This record gives sequence, C-alpha cells and structure tokens, in this order.
Amino acid sequence: MTWPYLDKLDTAVWEATLNLSSAVSETANKHGISDTEAELIMTRASQLNQCAYCLNIHADSARTAGVTQQQLDLLPTWRGSSLFSERERAVLIIAEAVTSVPHTPAVEAELASARELLGDEAFAAAEWVAITINMFNRISILSDYPVKQR
Repeated sequence: MTWPYLDKLDTAVWEATLNLSSAVSETANKHGISDTEAELIMTRASQLNQCAYCLNIHADSARTAGVTQQQLDLLPTWRGSSLFSERERAVLIIAEAVTSVPHTPAVEAELASARELLGDEAFAAAEWVAITINMFNRISILSDYPVKQR
C-alpha cells in the first residue's frame, strides 16, 4: 500500500514544520551546536527510527559537515569508540534520549553530564534538533518517501 505524502496534503502544516526546522537550526547555531554535532544528532536519531529517507540525507550532510566516514560507520556503536569528542558524545546522548523514551536512571545521569558539559542553552538547542528530526523521521516514514539513488 502507498501512503499519502503528508507534505502535499496540507501545505500550510508542511510550511510550519519547515519554519520550525529553520528556527531550530538558527537557535542551534546561536547556542554553539556545530553543524557536525547537529548532523550527528540527526543521523543517529534517523538510525534509531529506521528512517531510510532521512538517514540517506543526513549521512551525506554529515560528511559535508566534517563527520568522517569512519565515524559514520561506527555511529551505531559510538559508545565503544574513541573517535567521538566529549561534545559529540554529549549530543549523541541527547539524540538517543529524545528518540528512545522513557528514561532509565542511567540515561538521566548521562543527560545530567551532557547538560553540565554543554550548558543549558546548548543542551536545549541539541534537544530541539533531536525533537525536530524525530518529527521529520515520522513524516517521512508515514509518507513512505522513497530513497533516491545517488
């Protein structure tokens, strides 16, 4: 069965989601979330949500932003790799926590450490990036967007 493309059925709502995405990008930049960190958040959340369409886009964008191919290869097992900086690890904790709820006490402790490292504004900005990509993952999955060959 094919599903309707949500962005085509209600363009006003789609425009609002794009405006939200732009506002989140601006606040992320304003509060010190680098393009690399934002792309790591979006790529990891897309992996967890199994959104092939968004994963295809953000893996490519991550490479453009400076994420190495080796980091992308190891992203599902980032906790066991030394290839990620302390800040990158903090935003990956946020990406996973926003995508996978409810939280265990261990996750809460990791989030507290990430918040301490990043500060409240950057921490909240990273949360917004994760919240927004989760929204786009669901739109893409429910619309059954096809992955285009590169």
